[in-house]
Amino acid sequence: MTTRLDFVPGTLCDERMWGRLLPLLGDGFEFNHVPLYKAATREQMLELIGAHSAPQAHLVGFSLGAYLAMEYALAHPERVASLTIIGSAGKKLLDKEKATRLRIIPQLEKNHYTGMTQMRLREIVAPEHLDDPAIVGVIQQMAVDLGKDVLLAQFRSTIERPELMDRVHTLRCPAMIIGAEHDNLAPAEDVRALAASWPGAQLHMLADGTGHMMPLEAPQSLADHLKAFYR
Repeated sequence: MTTRLDFVPGTLCDERMWGRLLPLLGDGFEFNHVPLYKAATREQMLELIGAHSAPQAHLVGFSLGAYLAMEYALAHPERVASLTIIGSAGKKLLDKEKATRLRIIPQLEKNHYTGMTQMRLREIVAPEHLDDPAIVGVIQQMAVDLGKDVLLAQFRSTIERPELMDRVHTLRCPAMIIGAEHDNLAPAEDVRALAASWPGAQLHMLADGTGHMMPLEAPQSLADHLKAFYR
């Protein structure tokens, strides 16, 4: 019997985000991908999760996709069989990140988009992976292919979002949270706080050598945790 996993990607990501992870999971799984990039609003993103996941879904979310998976589970607990949360603490955006996005949006609107800047890559990828085309090349190709309109829609529609950390304790489905000690976008202390507020959720923290882009940077560690969790 196979377990279907419904993957929800992060900002400016699609199924390529999971390309290094899926071959490591082996037999016993089938994979489905939620096309988050087709949505223009956060409400549409949640509708896409409902439309493209199983009636009793095993949701595997990364970054923005992990936040949305939690939000979807809180709204539709009867439709979620389990949750794997990667690189998210379920928090509303910090004022600093809001300010950054509000500064970037007008620049994006009036300029040609050529992909992620080196500064942004340094924020999301561990230093030792910045020259690895299997990681950075995939990130850049997704960014260029999905493009400016998708990035603008995802930035605009998620600037204002509720804090979920104080609500996840109501969820009863099995849950696993995976963070990285050196994740600049979902800081380790915030991920630990999410786990502390969520009785029964497993917590795994990845050590050195991994930034925010865990499915690409640490696929073997993620595969090991996923196989153990769904076993």
